[in-house]
Amino acid sequence: MRIDFLTLFPSMFEGILNESILKKAQEKDAVQFRVINFREFSDNKHKTVDDYPYGGGAGMVLKPQPIFSAVESIKKETKTAPKVILVCPQGERYTQKKAEELSKEEHLLFICGHYEGYDERIREHLVTEEISIGDFVLTGGELASMVIADSVVRLLPGVLGNEDSPILDSYSSGLLEHPHYTRPADFNGYKVPDVLVSGDHKKIAEWRETESLRRTYFRRPDLLETYPLTEKQKSLIKQWKNQN
Repeated sequence: MRIDFLTLFPSMFEGILNESILKKAQEKDAVQFRVINFREFSDNKHKTVDDYPYGGGAGMVLKPQPIFSAVESIKKETKTAPKVILVCPQGERYTQKKAEELSKEEHLLFICGHYEGYDERIREHLVTEEISIGDFVLTGGELASMVIADSVVRLLPGVLGNEDSPILDSYSSGLLEHPHYTRPADFNGYKVPDVLVSGDHKKIAEWRETESLRRTYFRRPDLLETYPLTEKQKSLIKQWKNQN
């Protein structure tokens, strides 16, 4: 996979892209990152990328020309047209399902805006998808694009040491992940559940399934609205409701 970031602040990406899983993914040739300052594509001598909005109002708006020119330049370099993603508050709410969809793409191109917003023609004639990572506002699109890139890259084949890891993550199954424990079995009197040290893999699997459902029911019940519950799971939820 190739992932490009169009940004006015390239240095923001230096630490994130060169640490942890994103660094390992590059070392394994699973992904190639490029960070491009779209100011360099401005066609005026002052390298201006923003201007006052028509009709008045607060803030500055990103001009279409530098971003259009940057995207067109990138498209000329590649055989496969990139999926052009605009990270913005008006976009589709980001989910694990969307991360899984994006992980199947060959080339992602993120447009990271700043200031008051984008010229609408960027959104209408250049962008493939608009994505929001939540109902809040950031200074720019850089942090949001890095969050999305991280969630996508970890799903690429061979990136994680354990191939089951992304499958068992919260949201991947539709439920939140079950609790985890490690050594020591007794820490300051706080003990690991007996079933996890029993060696009975069937009972361990059942316990994890139940705890995953329990955690989802009490913390994110909205996720169960569309989840295909089994009769056993429905019975457990009924018990928890009665207990409360």
